[in-house]
Amino acid sequence: MTAPKPVAKMSFEEAMRELEAVVGQLESGEVELEKSIALYQRGAELKAHCDARLADAQARVEKIRLGENGPIGTEGFDAG
Repeated sequence: MTAPKPVAKMSFEEAMRELEAVVGQLESGEVELEKSIALYQRGAELKAHCDARLADAQARVEKIRLGENGPIGTEGFDAG
């Protein structure tokens, strides 16, 4: 069995796929206690990584404000 890819080297999409798999395993209730704890720890790392990648993407989006002829300045991001 190969070692899992380091979370820091994962793309957002890779981390989300693995996080979904971790959640599925934990929700199944068929995982032994020790493995559940390891899965939970891995899931927490994956979630933190995804949160950081999203925050970075949001910060980059906030820097760009488009006008008729392309980017013209910066503007805050409103996800609402």
